[in-house]
Amino acid sequence: MANVLIVYGSTTGNTSWVAETVGRDIAEAGHAVEIRDAGQVEAEGLCEGRDLVLFGCSTWGDDEIELQDDFIHLYESLDATGAGKGRAACFGCGDSSYTYFCGAVDAIEERLSSLGADIVADSLKIDGDPRTMRDDISAWASRVTAAL
Repeated sequence: MANVLIVYGSTTGNTSWVAETVGRDIAEAGHAVEIRDAGQVEAEGLCEGRDLVLFGCSTWGDDEIELQDDFIHLYESLDATGAGKGRAACFGCGDSSYTYFCGAVDAIEERLSSLGADIVADSLKIDGDPRTMRDDISAWASRVTAAL
């Protein structure tokens, strides 16, 4: 049984819903899952002792990439989390009509990679309402679970 942490930043509830859905799928595969809101966690040592950490963040802004407000502090402190020493994957919600569709997901993944994290799956990028993409979300959760 692996120890998985899912940390997310969500404003409208979509990214939160994806985090809960992915967490449920991974737990059903027999792994221990903890889901935390990025606005309610301390960065220091957050990822230590975890077999896998999933980072979820929605994207705001059209002229530039804007991370969801609660996630900004965590993003700026990723080196303190210990994420660079482990395995990770990223997901998020956005709107493909914007220039930087799910740009926050790309920014987080790039930062994790630069810190040395092992990215275990391609990012999951949800366009619009995630409830219409349940099969895609479950397929991604399966790919992530296979890396454990």
